[in-house]
Amino acid sequence: MKKYAVASTLILATFAATPVLANTTDWFVGGGVGYQNDKIERSASMYSNKNVEDVSYQFRGGVIVNDQHRLTATYSYYESKFDGIFANDYTQNMYLASYDYLIPVHQKVNLFAGATMGYSDTKIKNSWSSNSSTDFVWGGQVGAQYKLSNNLSTDLTYRYLDQDYKEGVNKIDYTQQVVWSVDYKF
Repeated sequence: MKKYAVASTLILATFAATPVLANTTDWFVGGGVGYQNDKIERSASMYSNKNVEDVSYQFRGGVIVNDQHRLTATYSYYESKFDGIFANDYTQNMYLASYDYLIPVHQKVNLFAGATMGYSDTKIKNSWSSNSSTDFVWGGQVGAQYKLSNNLSTDLTYRYLDQDYKEGVNKIDYTQQVVWSVDYKF
């Protein structure tokens, strides 16, 4: 019985998605570089809270449907250091899925706003301890897209993500990113 339910669900999803994909769809791939700021709260009284900031790198791909709906899968890498009683190495890999609604304001310019969710693989280590965890992240983004040509576009994005990371004395409250990216549409 389970096999029939799974098979019928897949067939129904295929038929339901076919009209959507028959509309205007543009697939894209791209990359970006930006600034990331993380607020790290520390529970032990001998440690102070930190705002850790450095460069983040992103690779992304997705689809734009009917020139107004963008679905994006993003991989983001971030590495930084911060001081406490010990020097701390901080590494974060994020795997995100985003939806953006594109609002045309000019022939070559779109504004956008949307929601993001995914997970973050975070590691904070020093000479005394090492803590790592994979946690759910969620938030939203706003920005502007400029079409350089029929196949190239560039985005400037601000993203805010809330995080569930809490290991040892460290708790990541939120992440903020400002990212410039370039996408190739095919």
